[in-house]
Amino acid sequence: MPILPRRTRARRGTSLARQLLWLQALVLLAVVATATVVAYLDARAAVQRAAEQRTTAVVESLADSPLVVDAVTAADPTAVLQPFVEQVRTDTGLSFITVMAPDRTRFTHPDPTQIGRPFVGTITRALAGDTFTETYTGTLGPSVRTTGPVLDADGAVVALVSAGITVDVVGADLATAVPGILGTAAVTLAVGALGSWAVSRRLRRQTGGLDATTMAAMLEHHEAVLHAVREGLLLLDGEQRVRLANDEARRLLDLDGDPAGRRVDELGLPAELAQALARPQRGVDEVHLTDTRVLLVNRSPTRASGRDAGSVVTLRDHTELQALTGERDSVRAFAESLRAQAHEAANRLHATVSLVELGRSREAVEFATAQLASAQQLTDRVVGAVEEPVLAALLLGKAATAAERGVHLDVDPGTAVGVTGIPGGDLVTVVGNLLDNAIDAALAGEPPREVQIGVWEDGDRLEVRVEDSGPGLTEEEARLAFRRGWSTKTHPDGAPAGLGRGLGLALVEQVVRRHGGTVAVRPGPGAEFRVSLPLAAPAQVRERVTP
Repeated sequence: MPILPRRTRARRGTSLARQLLWLQALVLLAVVATATVVAYLDARAAVQRAAEQRTTAVVESLADSPLVVDAVTAADPTAVLQPFVEQVRTDTGLSFITVMAPDRTRFTHPDPTQIGRPFVGTITRALAGDTFTETYTGTLGPSVRTTGPVLDADGAVVALVSAGITVDVVGADLATAVPGILGTAAVTLAVGALGSWAVSRRLRRQTGGLDATTMAAMLEHHEAVLHAVREGLLLLDGEQRVRLANDEARRLLDLDGDPAGRRVDELGLPAELAQALARPQRGVDEVHLTDTRVLLVNRSPTRASGRDAGSVVTLRDHTELQALTGERDSVRAFAESLRAQAHEAANRLHATVSLVELGRSREAVEFATAQLASAQQLTDRVVGAVEEPVLAALLLGKAATAAERGVHLDVDPGTAVGVTGIPGGDLVTVVGNLLDNAIDAALAGEPPREVQIGVWEDGDRLEVRVEDSGPGLTEEEARLAFRRGWSTKTHPDGAPAGLGRGLGLALVEQVVRRHGGTVAVRPGPGAEFRVSLPLAAPAQVRERVTP
């Protein structure tokens, strides 16, 4: 079997490196010619700007000078201002500086014969309080001039100042820059030619002599593979701007269009998810929430030439798995409830049998009857008031779990719910997580440890209220309660709160937001959570008591 070559040989066509060399030569000539013209125009604009800046600075300085303000309101402004202004004009190299009355009468001018005559130029904007620059032909010829107001202490315009440089002077300044522009163009042409030759040689080594057609085909194949994978991929640069996002990433993040070139914090993502994507540290299987999905985020920073070059971020949809995990936890909770009930029933049965064996038949019947009535009371109340089967099963299971842990779960007498039309998994997520957190909070408080839940329909909305007897939440804790990763609990090893916890209430908020509902928490001793969800289908009309 023949051995494949280590590098694909170039086709017989002209290599990409040689094509690039000739193209660079042509482009270089065009660029140098264009750059020379642009440099000349830029120099002319720079000279123009410099003239405008000089005149503007002089006008603003004179307009703010107390001497000028006092002189224009004196009996003979020219006597004071003419020598002062001419000295300023000589020091700054301007062609003229004119101080005039609001009616255009000149107080100063380089040509004394022009003093007392009307100023030639635009003053309307200056009279309105603005300082502006224009090119205008006056008594000294075309000039770049700036005109501005002189204001008294009350803000009234008492005089105007105009300073300018003639176009001839501006042109002379520009002529001094031309030799430098031409010299720069010649040096640029020489350096560019040498650089193009060096780049061509390096490119030939890096591409192995491949032509453009072969490289284009390879790029198309890579693009096809990139967008066909079922895992979201984001490439971020060192400034946390998106350089590439495949189709799956745009779908998982609900992005409209291609986000390339935009910063992560400009994509409209939840704040915590945006911070996680932009974080420079490595991350593995971090769980984050959007409005509709649970995402697993993996982040790997990259470096190039010893510096931070951004990161590669992969996204996996964990929503269905999270739902299955929630259902598994619910089944596990129900199984634990059944186990607890079976254990308790066995104890009661043993007590009843023992009473019978002791010949206390009447006491055995009374004991068994009382225990049966107590166990059936909650079941009858829940089944009679809650027609939603998933919700009824959840309440019964949580009641048994709470009892086993030493917490009394009380179902509010006003609870009355029909078939809501809300997906069972969403009901389990909302009610189950609220009850789990309430039971944990009650265990942290002093006896009696109680949790109360009320569920009822209010018009076209389903209302849920969960209250516990625990220590409650502070204002700050209530504000952070629904943030992913936040928790008042600590790990068994004493690790700080928020490590690996705090997902339950975040999932509650996600479900509520997805259904267009609201969720609120009341701080203080004994926290109270309230959720309001729109019903997905009309419920049966019946009388009910609202808690």
